Amino acid sequence: MIRKLAVFVLLALFATSLFAQQPANAVDDEGHQWWQHAVFYELYPRSFADSNNDGIGDLNGINQHLDYLQWLGVDAVWISPMFPSPQVDFGYDVSDYENVDPKYGTLADMDKLIADGKEHKIKFILDFVVNHTSDKHPWFIESESSKTNPKRDWYIWRDGKGPNQPPNNWTSTFGGSAWKFDPKTNQYYYHYFYAEQPDLNWRNPAVEKAMFDTNRFWYKKGIAGFRLDAVDTMFEDPSLKDDPVVPGKKNAFGDPVVKPVYNTKLPEMHDTLKRLRTVADEYNAVLIGETWTSNIQQLEEYYGGGKEIQMPMDFMFTKVDKLSPPDFRKQIAAVDAAQGWPVYVLSNHDIVRYIDRYGNAQNKYQVAKLLSAMYMTLRGTPIMYYGEEIGMENNDPKRREDVQDPIGRRGWPKEKGRDGERTPMQWNTSTNAGFSTTKPWNAVDPAYKTYNVETEKKDPNSILNWYQKVIALRKSNRALLDGKYVALNESDPNVLSYLRSYKGENVLVVLNMSGSPQKAKFDLSGQGVKGTSGATLASTAKAATVNVGDISLEPYGVWIGEVK
Repeated sequence: MIRKLAVFVLLALFATSLFAQQPANAVDDEGHQWWQHAVFYELYPRSFADSNNDGIGDLNGINQHLDYLQWLGVDAVWISPMFPSPQVDFGYDVSDYENVDPKYGTLADMDKLIADGKEHKIKFILDFVVNHTSDKHPWFIESESSKTNPKRDWYIWRDGKGPNQPPNNWTSTFGGSAWKFDPKTNQYYYHYFYAEQPDLNWRNPAVEKAMFDTNRFWYKKGIAGFRLDAVDTMFEDPSLKDDPVVPGKKNAFGDPVVKPVYNTKLPEMHDTLKRLRTVADEYNAVLIGETWTSNIQQLEEYYGGGKEIQMPMDFMFTKVDKLSPPDFRKQIAAVDAAQGWPVYVLSNHDIVRYIDRYGNAQNKYQVAKLLSAMYMTLRGTPIMYYGEEIGMENNDPKRREDVQDPIGRRGWPKEKGRDGERTPMQWNTSTNAGFSTTKPWNAVDPAYKTYNVETEKKDPNSILNWYQKVIALRKSNRALLDGKYVALNESDPNVLSYLRSYKGENVLVVLNMSGSPQKAKFDLSGQGVKGTSGATLASTAKAATVNVGDISLEPYGVWIGEVK
């Protein structure tokens, strides 16, 4: 009896040890978390779908299209700010972190969206504006009321250098000085963005507690995580040193160009992110970072050795500004070797749509398939931007009077603003692309007659059906989900190719980034792959099998196949 008990105890200890080796809430035996297997989809709520026909998209509009998002293969939706806001920066000026702007609906609508999302196996991520609030937020209204108000130190208030002289030379990213004078209290407050977006003082523990509590409020409602907006700008040098000036250069607003050395990327930010991550871990939530970096070492700092942001976005990927296998190969290799899970993004609400950056009128259809195949088959998590799956392009304003974005109004014509990448989603060929029956807040791209969900769903060769196919392949193939990345033919200037390998399963990805036919030849014996016949999984050409020793690709062609 004693011997049997001892054996039972040993087995129990062994099982406990195995369990302890797996991270909490792992979705597979490799210890991967849900967000590592997910396909993320950013949508701009003003522009996705208008359910009440007031010209502005809303939460119920999103809810009406959950079937579509599930069919596409989306696992998590990142919603750009839908909090109450004066809309100076279209929601990135938050006046209440724990409510919904009436333009978008109600808290009850948000609750229903979260609940219905669960039925569609879709999680929701909210945009957490960490750096600043609106100047109409109750916190700031109190703060500006007097120098002795308890919330005065919730923001950055300072005396000027002298009459009509701000505290230093820091400039707003939206033009002009980063300081605004308040004659009532005879001090300046700091705003890295618009004057209507005063920066919070994260050195004040009360600010941190209040902001963390807003996270818990949404986590308890079922939100699965946050995208951290402008995370680089959370802290400023308390001594307010002047930023270095770039001699002889001016920005689009006519200001001298300064390097933001003393008001971005301060080390204190990382300690705060670790504490924010602790809150997220209480709810198995994910943090996505708007992390602008110039090298992989900077990007790695945001992972914090696994203790900070799980998904810092690699915006260096978006700076590969041409269809160049050597350039993409270099960036992919760098982020793949980083001490964290890669995150790939090609476009978003602040970045010109990738079909415009890499394509032209003649090849945009092929380029959309080419680049989607790339970032859906790399090791890491892709973050799509709404409409890219149907080939939506930028529709930039042609006249200053058509500009909605304040950046464009201030900087026209050098700076046209971000309206072009924020146009209404193109659902069908009806009036206003099926987005709304009334005039939308932003101009619909005339190309909607061709590029829209309804039309493309019916076309088996459409961009939309290609996206759906490649996403489904990614989610069903273990080599694409968890396999290692192995670069191939690294001297090829025209064809980007790589192998994804997992426990004997091998998927070969071959991407012709040139406008001419190309041939690619592979000897995979060095990777332990003896077979030379590849079974096609997805291809822009019609081929059930190919000889991997000699693959022919049409211009901008794609071949993805399994090689035994």
